[in-house]
Amino acid sequence: MDIGFQLFSARNYPLAEVLPKIAALGYKQAEGYGSLYTDPAALKSALDANGLVMPTAHIGLADLENTDKTLRLAETLGIKVVVCPWLAPTERPLSADGWKRFGERLQKIGRPFQAAGLAFGYHNHDFEFASYGGRYAMDLLLEAAPAVSVEADVAWIVRGKADPAAWLEQNGSRIIAVHVKDIAPAGQNANEDGWADAGHGIVPWKTLWPLIRQKTKAGYFIAEHDNPSDIDRFASRSIAFIKSLGA
Repeated sequence: MDIGFQLFSARNYPLAEVLPKIAALGYKQAEGYGSLYTDPAALKSALDANGLVMPTAHIGLADLENTDKTLRLAETLGIKVVVCPWLAPTERPLSADGWKRFGERLQKIGRPFQAAGLAFGYHNHDFEFASYGGRYAMDLLLEAAPAVSVEADVAWIVRGKADPAAWLEQNGSRIIAVHVKDIAPAGQNANEDGWADAGHGIVPWKTLWPLIRQKTKAGYFIAEHDNPSDIDRFASRSIAFIKSLGA
């Protein structure tokens, strides 16, 4: 299994230094995000030079709705899974009906990408695990978007106070990618917004990993840290941990 690295984790570091660094550690895939796509051809050359591929990519809503532009981007970079990464606070629904309408919007956005042979998914944070009438916003979204897949960010599920094991198993047929990240114990890593390197926090990865491998369709496993203070430490510890799980 190839292991990916979400480049947003290294947004505060020069890309020209990050790519050879993660390649040397054994990462085979790099997941992109918005500001990297200014010059797709140059990005592809940089990936190629380091033996990396970009099968999954985070692309914001505005660009997703510019279908032709995003299809060209996917062709240039070899993207196979297009992921809507988040919703800005001003765009987040405040009702069950609002989340259903957003799901319908995603369903429509995804059709041209799926028609082109790409997978289309949504990446969760914690706010999708707010409850409306006893149901998570994420579940309302997915019910209204039956063709939309999921890139499951397990640490955000935990921060959303949901049961990650139950939710992952319940939605296993929709989950095609997983972010492997961690949460520091309470009161620790304040300078990293309370996040931790994979395997060095409180997320029960050793329990969840067999479930993810057996009960979901996940084929992409991507290390992420939203605010690492030391990119070398995070990148090296995280891939070592993921490999120790049996990757």
